[in-house]
Amino acid sequence: MHPLRKHIEELIALTDEEFDMVLSHFEPIQKRKHQYIVQEGDFVDKEFWILKGCLKSYFVDDEGKEHILQFGMENWWITDYESFINHTPSKISIDCIEDSELLYITFENREKLTAQMHKMERFWAKKSKFGRIALQNRILSLLKNSAKERYDVLLEQYPQLFQRVPKKLIAAYLGVSRETLSRLQF
Repeated sequence: MHPLRKHIEELIALTDEEFDMVLSHFEPIQKRKHQYIVQEGDFVDKEFWILKGCLKSYFVDDEGKEHILQFGMENWWITDYESFINHTPSKISIDCIEDSELLYITFENREKLTAQMHKMERFWAKKSKFGRIALQNRILSLLKNSAKERYDVLLEQYPQLFQRVPKKLIAAYLGVSRETLSRLQF
């Protein structure tokens, strides 16, 4: 079974013909480690689904400090959603931590697909709900949890990140220095 079909069918059932129609709206792309898929200031018209690899979305503040908003691994979706939906310049960058294989759908193709197949509209509505819940939990964690608690939750939820992502990026995601992260690991 195609990995995208398996992913979609976690939420909605598709016939073979329906999946063929869905897949026809996507294009494959390969990126090497450190290559961008989105740069700050770009107008983003693609949403990416990760077949293989690891990516990060982030912004750099006025002092040059990198703040990681999200990591993305296999079976995760990633883009600058504000730019994708509102057709505005991107406020973030997204690049590959590892060599990556992605499928992307353009905004136009996603709109066509959801108009043609209401099942996919429901799929993206459900994914959006889950994304909002995850974002709310991340914000609450940043506001109420200690650095050690944030570290422990990340380790529990995504242990594979610690094998794939450099410690300085984990620290940037948690909002701590590299030195603080080293202390948290003991």
